[in-house]
Amino acid sequence: MSKVLVIGAGYLGGETVKVFRLAGWDAHGASLGGGDGLLACDVSEIDSVSALPDADAVVHCAASGRGGEDAYRRVYLQGCQNLVLRFPESKLLFTSSSSVYAQVDGSLVTEKSETLPDRITGEILLEAERVILEVGGVVARLAGIYGPGRSVLLRKFLDGEAVIEEDGQRYINTIHRDDAARAIFHLINLIPFSAGEIFNVADSVTMTQLEVYQSLSEIFGKDMPSFGSRDLNRKRGWTHKRVSNAKLRASGWEPNYPGFLDAVADL
Repeated sequence: MSKVLVIGAGYLGGETVKVFRLAGWDAHGASLGGGDGLLACDVSEIDSVSALPDADAVVHCAASGRGGEDAYRRVYLQGCQNLVLRFPESKLLFTSSSSVYAQVDGSLVTEKSETLPDRITGEILLEAERVILEVGGVVARLAGIYGPGRSVLLRKFLDGEAVIEEDGQRYINTIHRDDAARAIFHLINLIPFSAGEIFNVADSVTMTQLEVYQSLSEIFGKDMPSFGSRDLNRKRGWTHKRVSNAKLRASGWEPNYPGFLDAVADL
């Protein structure tokens, strides 16, 4: 039985542990505080990482919370460096973010597209990616995660807090939590064939903000949100692009929820 450690067994990581266990893996999750069946691990501290048990595969799924530059350096960059030191022979996967693509022209972005983040946090993510890629690990660049109990788009719409930015033509890139967890499992199993590769993890259907709210308005019989200015303070930054999942799909993965609207009934 293969053994996997998921560092950061929260919203996505916890589901990832379940996916591995259902497939027969000896899967263990770790969190900062531990408890509830989880190992305790501060991925930014080498002593804490060194205390983890051996594993055939390790997934870095820890989040920085709402931290800024310092938190990103500790959790992502130092975290990846520590995992490489502790698990030199293991399959490694780092969950990065599609926010490293800073395009604002609505273009289609693939794993070969230019990455010039407009924030230092995005640059740190790219540094962390390189640490994993240099040792033959895999990087999964995740679009905005939504799923059971968590959908900013839907919550703001239903609460009357949603605002259509400018003309509403900005593209929204998302991925359902369960599909993201399945993608992580899939990519771990592709190693070593996928060693040193980057994969975008996003829905197959990309919609504009206006299209999303028009559809939600029809589904729930509620008025459309009002129009307003750009939200330049969003955590992932303000971008306008279409994230392609073609490479991931070509490797054999398909989302159970092709687009955000396919999941609304379940949400």
